[in-house]
Amino acid sequence: MAIKNLRDFWIRHPAAKPHLEAWIDEARKAAWKRPSDIKAMFRNASILKNRRVVFNIKGNNYRLIVAVAYRFGALYIKFIGTHAEYDAIDAETVEQEL
Repeated sequence: MAIKNLRDFWIRHPAAKPHLEAWIDEARKAAWKRPSDIKAMFRNASILKNRRVVFNIKGNNYRLIVAVAYRFGALYIKFIGTHAEYDAIDAETVEQEL
C-alpha cells in the first residue's frame, strides 16, 4: 500500500493525520480475505462493488476509498477527501489523481 497520497492529504488537513496513521497501522496488520473481515474490524466501513471499500476517518469528517485485492492482501488507494469532496464523486469509479 503506497501511502504518499495519504501523507499529502494530511499535510493539507493536519487533523486527519493521527486518524490516518491509525488506519494505516490497522490495515498493515490486517489479513482481510473477504469483505466480512473488513466489516468485523471497521463496523462503519461501506462495502461497494469492484472490491472497493469506503472508510470513515475521524468521525466521518474524511472518507477513504480503497480497492482491495483480497487474494494478494494489497490495498489500492482510490480516493481520500473531505466528506464534501466525497459527496461530489462516484465512489465506485473514482481514481486517485497522482
